[in-house]
Amino acid sequence: MAPSQAIFVRSFQFFQLARLCGILGAEIEALVMGWQVYALTHDPLHLGFVGLAQFLPSMIFFMLSGHLADRFNRRNIVLTTLIGRVFCTFLFFTFIYFKLTLLWPIYTILVTIGLLRAFGGPAWQSLMPDLVEKEQVQNAITWSSTVFQCSTIVGPAIGGLLYGVAENGVVAYACTVFLFILATLLLTQVKPKKQHITKPLHSDQHLWAGLKYVWQHPIIFGTLSLDLFAVLLGGAVALLPIYAREILHIGPMGLGLLRSAPALGALCMALIIAKRPIARAGRTMFLGVSVFGLAVIVFSLSRWPWLSLLALFISGGADELSVVIRSTLVQIKTPAHMRGRVSAVNLLFVGASNEFGQFESGLTAKWFGPVRAALYGGIGTLCVVALWAFKFKALRQARFDKTSHLEDGD
Repeated sequence: MAPSQAIFVRSFQFFQLARLCGILGAEIEALVMGWQVYALTHDPLHLGFVGLAQFLPSMIFFMLSGHLADRFNRRNIVLTTLIGRVFCTFLFFTFIYFKLTLLWPIYTILVTIGLLRAFGGPAWQSLMPDLVEKEQVQNAITWSSTVFQCSTIVGPAIGGLLYGVAENGVVAYACTVFLFILATLLLTQVKPKKQHITKPLHSDQHLWAGLKYVWQHPIIFGTLSLDLFAVLLGGAVALLPIYAREILHIGPMGLGLLRSAPALGALCMALIIAKRPIARAGRTMFLGVSVFGLAVIVFSLSRWPWLSLLALFISGGADELSVVIRSTLVQIKTPAHMRGRVSAVNLLFVGASNEFGQFESGLTAKWFGPVRAALYGGIGTLCVVALWAFKFKALRQARFDKTSHLEDGD
């Protein structure tokens, strides 16, 4: 079966439909939650706490969650976490319906969501290669990224629309509950190939094996750490509610457009990559992260909504290059029996760049103001690119052959 035919695998189709519904629900929920928290507090630091509450469980449990994804049925783990997301979102719905204004219940639910994501994430990532043939992996990752970007385009737009029309989050949270239930039902139709279950007493199958594996492969470590620090410093998503309310003055519907713009850029890039697979992986990744940093700088200084949207669009397209390269490297260079643990390390890096980056953005916005925080972050991203290009020569020279394997022998 040709690599271009990954989308025609039945279980892969249901898997992607389940991801589509799940990510749509998560994006709607994230937009409404960010707007709600900032409306209650008017404090950028609390936007940072939203990210920190979701990141801490991943940081604490990443080794255990990856180990479980290799030791137990991955699909069942994902199903369990989806059911948990239904329950958490219903609590958010109840909270808004009764017009409660306390913050501690919100953060308690967010920590629970972080816990569910910590255990579900490695299972989600490591399940996908069990649905397709090995030569289809890069194409499957590109399709997965396309589904993700479509979801993150449509989800915030829907969330902003529902919040703007209803003037509260009740309808948006009800929609999210429905989407998580639908994702759960769709995933029951996924029939993966037989999973390789690790034996707990084997010497290289302990909890630290995933972290050790990443550390011993400089190209993988360089890729993950470059993406980590670039997005950690340059991520402006946490500050979007402030920009929408106080700088661009475009309201919750405008916030939905701002959150959708990076995903639209990433979708366009994903479609290009699907037609023209990446060959010069290392150089392309450094170029993409550099453009990402420049786009963040432009966004930080913009006072025109159209320019802000354009900058976010470009940042999303540039970031997509590193996402595809990073995901492909992790999947093709990791043995099947360790995929869950290495995926957990990958997700720890992603969580650190996104959720902990959200905390970093909220903290620096508290110190310097949102504009300087975003500006300094973009400049920091460019500095990281220069340092990593000097330090990781093997990553600069990394290439994929026509079957998505590395040519450098790492």
